[in-house]
Amino acid sequence: MINKRLVCVCLLLLGCEQPLSEIPALGTLERDRIELTADSNEPIIAVLLQEGDPVEIGDAIVDQDSARAQAALAQAVAEEAAAEAALAEAEEGPRAQEIQQGRARLEATESARQTAKFELDRQISLVERKYSSQSLVDILRGRYEEAIAHEAEAAAALEQLLEGTRNETVDQVRNRLAAASANVRNMEISIERATIRSPVVGVVEALPFEIGERPTMGATVAVVLAGAPTFARVHISATVRTRVGSGTRAEVRIDGYEQTFPARVRWVAAAAAFTPYFALSQHDRSRLSYIAEIDLLGDDVHQLPVGIPVEVTFPELAP
Repeated sequence: MINKRLVCVCLLLLGCEQPLSEIPALGTLERDRIELTADSNEPIIAVLLQEGDPVEIGDAIVDQDSARAQAALAQAVAEEAAAEAALAEAEEGPRAQEIQQGRARLEATESARQTAKFELDRQISLVERKYSSQSLVDILRGRYEEAIAHEAEAAAALEQLLEGTRNETVDQVRNRLAAASANVRNMEISIERATIRSPVVGVVEALPFEIGERPTMGATVAVVLAGAPTFARVHISATVRTRVGSGTRAEVRIDGYEQTFPARVRWVAAAAAFTPYFALSQHDRSRLSYIAEIDLLGDDVHQLPVGIPVEVTFPELAP
């Protein structure tokens, strides 16, 4: 295969034409690598798997300390319970005992006003008969006005109890409960993410941290090599690029395997991987290359090792 590549290169350098279906695109065999990051900077308390271990979706790989998040969750749950109780009270309105107390306060203020009025009238009559001073009348008039104010305040409070809780107040309490519930869910998510789990079926490829280490938030704590899909990442020459697009059929050759593997183009880059075409002469533009990803078809291809060199051709381009 190496000799074939050399021949192709020599033919291109000599300016000889080669069928597009025989011009190879060279690259490597790949599968997706998923980097799993830390959601906090809490220390790692357990590494549950080793590099090379197979994983299924949802398998735990690394545990971070969640004690701080657990305490925050307990506080959030208590705040949510208090908000629920406040909402129930607001929706139910004042209790009968509260209304009874309001009526009793109003009656007491009415009695106090009447008493203050009686004392004021008595002192006025005494002043008229020269038995008392005007200053005492002024003091009693102030007490009478104060009693009137207290009676009006008690009457307003009773009226508010009889009307019940206003809709605006209920809405405020309901919003406070919604915020408390959202905070509880946020803390639950933080606790869930303290355990790093695999999102795909694959193999643990790397575990950069050990027990006791404290990764920074967003640092990669595990790398999982996905079991599928298996694809070739290759460089396609500009000559072939004009005829190749998503869905184009391809054949993949791998060193050490006699058979070719059927494949299909998944994606081709729109921009050249190297110097942009507008900076090159017409002769040099043919040397541009475009990155492409080509999916290998079949279930048996997922057992192939990644990172090995591959050669891809496009039989559909045959004249």
